[in-house]
Amino acid sequence: MADFTLHDLEKRVHARAQAPADTSYTRKLLDQGVAGCAKKLGEEAIETVLAAVEDDRGRLIAETADLIYHLLVVLAARGITLAEVEAELAERTRQSGLQEKASRKDGRKPAPAAVRKVKTRPRPAKARDKGRMSKGA
Repeated sequence: MADFTLHDLEKRVHARAQAPADTSYTRKLLDQGVAGCAKKLGEEAIETVLAAVEDDRGRLIAETADLIYHLLVVLAARGITLAEVEAELAERTRQSGLQEKASRKDGRKPAPAAVRKVKTRPRPAKARDKGRMSKGA
């Protein structure tokens, strides 16, 4: 088994995001914006679910790899790191899932630990977004 981690994949996503779109699928996805990246993530999620119920181990592994990659692309598009997700998961281990669900009010999920503890400043708009904003968006 190779020593490849999700952090290695995250680094690769960030590196490929810097490449030109004609040579990088990651860059091409990111150029579609968060909505385009999220749509592709949804497609991969459905394919993963279908592979799970088909009882095809190899296909499920392959679709899961696609799903994780596209999730990391969406996180990158939103400026969220894998470390922030890990911190949220660590926070959740302090109580059982049943206890956490029972503690929710109105059935809403609590804000992630990273959001509750860290203030972020807005990211500057990219040049292509500025044109959209000036057109009444």
